[in-house]
Amino acid sequence: MPGRMSPQQYWVQTRRLTAVLLLAWFVVTFVVTYFARELRFSFLGWPFSFYMAAQGSLLIYLLIVYCYANWQRRRDIDFDVGEADGD
Repeated sequence: MPGRMSPQQYWVQTRRLTAVLLLAWFVVTFVVTYFARELRFSFLGWPFSFYMAAQGSLLIYLLIVYCYANWQRRRDIDFDVGEADGD
């Protein structure tokens, strides 16, 4: 990004990213669970509701954490903020 952006813009973007990822977490945790009985199709040889309860939601949680860390690292670089180098 050209020039240094304001700290307020940084936090607006960080809050927006957090809100989007929390919405994804909410959908995976509560919406899929609520509609589990209606989700009656096969996924990788298992009923979709069983797959989401056993493994799918955990994989999506890991993906959410990975995306947050990756996007936030890029945002820190773009805004020239972050941890100082050295011990």
